Amino acid sequence: MRYNLSLISLSVIPHMAQYFEVHPENPQLRLIHRAVDIIQQGGVIAYPTDSSYALACHIGDKQAMDKIRRIRQLDDKHDFALVCKDLTQVSNFTKIGNDAFRLIKALTPGPFTFILDATKEVPRRLQHPKKKNIGIRIPDHQVAAVLLRELDEALLSSTLILPHADTALTDPYDIRDKLDHELDLVLDAGIIEFEQTTVIEFTSNGPVVIRQGKGIANLLN
Repeated sequence: MRYNLSLISLSVIPHMAQYFEVHPENPQLRLIHRAVDIIQQGGVIAYPTDSSYALACHIGDKQAMDKIRRIRQLDDKHDFALVCKDLTQVSNFTKIGNDAFRLIKALTPGPFTFILDATKEVPRRLQHPKKKNIGIRIPDHQVAAVLLRELDEALLSSTLILPHADTALTDPYDIRDKLDHELDLVLDAGIIEFEQTTVIEFTSNGPVVIRQGKGIANLLN
């Protein structure tokens, strides 16, 4: 039997993630620029941070955010974080007072998540429904730093913990193996052992550590 291959839909070809091996301390700019293009075109990526691998997409892309929710099987109560390149970017999305500014400046870049009141620049779907706040990060990983610098926008981010797992995937080869047909890109910067970030919430009574993780917040003492 003969087939007319021109009539076969390309949709039968399974989607596969691109896979870039990047130097953890001096990432290749040509690969970072390709990663930026993928994010700007609505892609979902796995990328390295100082505490784990994480999933990320463009802050304004609801479809990409929903894809992260599907991958992790998250409900609509899950709090995403915004990953920023610097304090100036943080101030665009949060109401940051002088004390918060000084503390975040002292502790970043580093393995901390800071919870602050959100500004109107943060889409409502990303804010805590009652508190109207948002978690932000400035990670201490060179690949993440260069990616954020070249993108020049904040990333919506979520730790890469798969459903029914307690810890994040540490090996980018495993990430590709498990999520090859779900992601658009895996940025491989080597194995990263999972450690939770330290979470600090800024309240009317000052900063409060609500989860002690990798980051040591001894400046609060």
